[in-house]
Amino acid sequence: MDGIIPLWKPAGLTSHDCVFKVRKLLKTKKVGHTGTLDPDVTGVLPICIGKATKIVEYITNAGKEYEGEVTLGYSTTTEDSGGEMVREQKIEHPISRNEILRVLSELTGCIQQTPPMYSAVKVNGKRLYEYARQGIEVERPTREVQIYSLELLDDRDIYTGSTISFRFRVSCSKGTYIRTLAVMMGEKLGYPAHMSYLTRISAGGFTKDQCATFEDIEEHMEHQTITELLHPLEAGLIHLPKWEINDTLAEKVKNGMVLEKGKCWPDGEEVAVMYREKVIAIYKVHPSKPSFIKPVKVIQNEF
Repeated sequence: MDGIIPLWKPAGLTSHDCVFKVRKLLKTKKVGHTGTLDPDVTGVLPICIGKATKIVEYITNAGKEYEGEVTLGYSTTTEDSGGEMVREQKIEHPISRNEILRVLSELTGCIQQTPPMYSAVKVNGKRLYEYARQGIEVERPTREVQIYSLELLDDRDIYTGSTISFRFRVSCSKGTYIRTLAVMMGEKLGYPAHMSYLTRISAGGFTKDQCATFEDIEEHMEHQTITELLHPLEAGLIHLPKWEINDTLAEKVKNGMVLEKGKCWPDGEEVAVMYREKVIAIYKVHPSKPSFIKPVKVIQNEF
């Protein structure tokens, strides 16, 4: 069994829990997820099965889209609603729509983020959340992420109250922490803040409408129609340029041979090599021989 099942992850499960459950339902071990979602977060989680596990990193690296909510007025240890309150500051003056739109505009583009202590980022071989659970504060690496778009999902002109919440939609690169983005919104508005809600509506080109639930998977397994839920692994590589090859080259590619670069090869990019409309390998320009291309990964060596 090979392919991708875009799963709608329910709240209360880790991404690893989802993989374990899919393994049991499909009765297969070769299963992998394509990007961690926190247990409380729902949303699109593409699950790769069989040969599709070879392209997990490509789906993980593709853009993602979320809908979330930020609450101004207090911050938490985990930067979301599941943590303990750290700092509280009641909102004494109304906040205008234009103020919020200005902040969202300032946070669009290339921004610097420091991952939260309660995250899976590794420092000195240990996850940050492991330090956090022990009460140990460590220096965290700041990194650049891309916010492609950041939209306000609220039509109010004035926001009032001792705490204020508003919803947003964000399209972003791999490695973006939406919790941290919510905190940054609060900082720019002058208040402690946390992310009070989040769902992922798109990942790796897959949307909510394409997703299956665990119940769907179970039902299709019972009726032996699971292939109806499987998307071909090519669907996870739609963002890569394609190169269709002939029979002679296909034999060389499946053996991982270095090949001469064609005139139209996109410099600096990885390319999905296609044979009979199937991806059989991913190639890139050879790092020390710019006139040649070499395999990054051979996906199919039998056809």
